[in-house]
Amino acid sequence: MIHIVLHSPDIPQNTGNIMRTCAALGAKLHLIEPLGFVLDEKRVKRAVMDYIDILDYTVHPNFEDFLEKSDGDFYFLTRFGKKVHSEFDYAKSEKDIYLIFGSETRGLPKPLLKENVEKTFRIPMSSHARSLNLSNAVAIVGYEVARQLNYVTLSKEEVLEGSDVLE
Repeated sequence: MIHIVLHSPDIPQNTGNIMRTCAALGAKLHLIEPLGFVLDEKRVKRAVMDYIDILDYTVHPNFEDFLEKSDGDFYFLTRFGKKVHSEFDYAKSEKDIYLIFGSETRGLPKPLLKENVEKTFRIPMSSHARSLNLSNAVAIVGYEVARQLNYVTLSKEEVLEGSDVLE
């Protein structure tokens, strides 16, 4: 299973978009407090739309609580990452995969990154750019992991109108 972990997210619209991505990806979402917003804000609800009913998510009071309740292979996004997100062979993992993202304004704590430097990654981009939008970064990395796992839990065909709708 793929897990998306947001460490102290700041922007409600980003979290709402990530909730929607997690629902579509079949990934479990972990939100680690403190959050920079109230989870029931209308900005979050507007972005997640009606996907909230199929979203599996947990709010953790802190990172330690998250670690106590989680078991798997952990990967950390940072612009200081030693590898590109697609360099890891996620298909080799026999455990759940946890993709950990920091807040939009602060990223992940540097001590946490230093303790896990071999599992840090970055997304390639122009040397003129500092970062991507958090919800875009989650989508890029989440779907790369799903691709490497051959989209095992995802539908590869149109399910609402049928796979032959264009014929």
